[in-house]
Amino acid sequence: MLVAAAVCPCPPLLVPDVAAGAASEMDAARAACTDALGVLAAARPDRLVVVGPAGQSGRGPHPEGTRGSFRGFGVDLDVRLGRDGAAVSERSLPPSLAVAAWLLERTGWSDAPIEGLGVGEPLAAERCIQAGRDIVARAERVALLVMGDASACRTLKAPGYLDERAAPFDAEIARALGAADVSALKALDAELAYELKASGRAPWQVLAGAAEGADLDGALLYEDAPYGVGYVVATWS
Repeated sequence: MLVAAAVCPCPPLLVPDVAAGAASEMDAARAACTDALGVLAAARPDRLVVVGPAGQSGRGPHPEGTRGSFRGFGVDLDVRLGRDGAAVSERSLPPSLAVAAWLLERTGWSDAPIEGLGVGEPLAAERCIQAGRDIVARAERVALLVMGDASACRTLKAPGYLDERAAPFDAEIARALGAADVSALKALDAELAYELKASGRAPWQVLAGAAEGADLDGALLYEDAPYGVGYVVATWS
């Protein structure tokens, strides 16, 4: 069953080496992510599954030991999902899971084995929810680290330009994640999320499937849109 979950944003700018001169602008988000991972460790899970959005090449499972890199963002920085000596995959982590691996390395995660799952944006809600159910059926005490961003349309300079629907969409996402509202996450409008470039929709629905019947309480740790993109940090425990 699901014993805890942490929801974090996944912009590479969360990594200070990538953000460079703008690194301080994400300090509050980084601090919230650190606190969220502490909640996962405190739950003493048997397994940690990291779920994040992925393009075609990064979809599917990523075993512990899989490597990722930020070289595509101009930074000579490599990461690994989990412990040294684990089986190494020939595939690289998608960016969202590379950010997660960086967070886990930064906080010294050693509390449970780790595996990753890259989820494609087109994956239908029903399949996301079933994937979540399948994840928690494989171990007695499972924790999830769920990576994903809300809309990318909050300002004129945002990646998706300004869309008046973005702010209310993000507000509902923050409310649902902060309240551990499984039903609201299951009911997310996939088409609207796509139009608003919200990369977290599918991972959040995986979380919803995993959390069925778990009766977890939610807490919203951070919500902002510093670059016109909605970033949310929340915990379920």
